[in-house]
Amino acid sequence: MSELMDKFLELSVSPLIQSLPDDVTLDIVARVPRSHYPTLSLVSKKFRNLIASSKLYKRRSQLGITQHRLYAILRNRNTNDCRFYILHRKLNSRNRLVVVPSLPPMSYRGSFVSVGSKAYVFNDVDALCIDCTSHTVQPISDMPQRFAASPMCSKLANVIGEKVYLIGDSAFTWERGMSWRKTVMVLDTVTQTWEPVIKKENMRVGALWSDAVVMEDKIYMKGFRNNCSIVYGPEENKWDLMGEVLNSKDWEGGCVVDDVLYFLDCSGKALRAFDPKQTRWSVVNGLDEFLAVETAQSKWPNAVKCGEKKMALFFPKKHDGKEVICCAQIALERRQGGEIWGKLESCDVVVEDGLFDMVKCVAVTV
Repeated sequence: MSELMDKFLELSVSPLIQSLPDDVTLDIVARVPRSHYPTLSLVSKKFRNLIASSKLYKRRSQLGITQHRLYAILRNRNTNDCRFYILHRKLNSRNRLVVVPSLPPMSYRGSFVSVGSKAYVFNDVDALCIDCTSHTVQPISDMPQRFAASPMCSKLANVIGEKVYLIGDSAFTWERGMSWRKTVMVLDTVTQTWEPVIKKENMRVGALWSDAVVMEDKIYMKGFRNNCSIVYGPEENKWDLMGEVLNSKDWEGGCVVDDVLYFLDCSGKALRAFDPKQTRWSVVNGLDEFLAVETAQSKWPNAVKCGEKKMALFFPKKHDGKEVICCAQIALERRQGGEIWGKLESCDVVVEDGLFDMVKCVAVTV
C-alpha cells in the first residue's frame, strides 16, 4: 500500500475527517484510487456506506477519475457452474482473479457485455443487469423472446453506444414447412427498456457463430464456416456477407480497440490486427518474445479492451506442470506509417487451479 494511502487511512479515523460534511468527505474519497476502496470500507460504517453509494461513482465520473475493472466469467469443470471473478491486485502487486460471492451462478451458454459501470447477462430465458459498483444484480423485465412462439437460439450480444443488440435465430413453421429468421432485440440501457423486435425472414446463414465484434457501428459475426459469416448494420437495418479478408482468419476471442480488431493467433504465435479502413490484417510489433515464451502452447484465449489504447489478454497455459490461466495487459500504439506496436505492461498467473475454463471477459468503468 502506498505511503499516501497510509496517510489517508490515518486521517480518516481522526476526529477531523469524521466531522467533515458528507459532501466534502464524498469529494475526498472520490479522488482515492478505486483499488483502495475495499480497505477503506473497513475504517468505519460511514465509509462503508459511502463506498456503496451511487453518489460516489457519479462524482468520480464528474471528476473524470473513472477506472477500468476487469471481470472474467469462469466455468468450473466439475460442477459446470459459471461465476463472475474480478481481477484484483494484491499487496504484492500481482494480479489475481477473485470470485464475486454476491453474484449468482450464470449459464455458460449466456452472452455477456458491459455498458459503463454495468455488466449485462443474457441467459437462455432471462436477462440480468449487474451493478459493478455494488456487485448487486437486478432482472431486466419484459424480455421480448418470452412472448415469442419459439425462443431465440445461438444468441450473441454486442454494444453500440448505450444500446445492447441481442441477435439470434428463431424457427417458425408455415404452409411450406420450417423456415428460419434472424431476430434482433435491442435493449436501451439508459431507460432499461426493450425496443420493438427486428426480424429478417428466410435467413439461415450464420446460425452458429464463433464470435462477434463491433467496428464502425456495425456488428461482425464470425461463423464456424466461412460462408456463414455476416455483418449487420443497425442504422440501415442491413445484412451483408462478411468480406473475404476479415473472414480469412479465425478471430475467436478477439476484441476491438479504437475500431481495430485484435486477436491472438496461437497457430502463428502472433497478435494480429484488422483495420477496417485499410481492409487488411497486420501483426502487432514488439511482442515476439512474450508470445514465444508465454502463449506458444495456449488455446482459447480471450481479449478485452481495458482502457485507452489498452487491452487485456486472458489465456490458459501449462505452468510448473499445472493448468493455469494468465492475464497479460498490453498497451497499444499506432506509429507513423500505420504500424501497430504493443508494449507488455504486466503478465500474471491469475488462476492457479486447473479446474476452470474461461467463458468470457468484460471490462467496466467505475
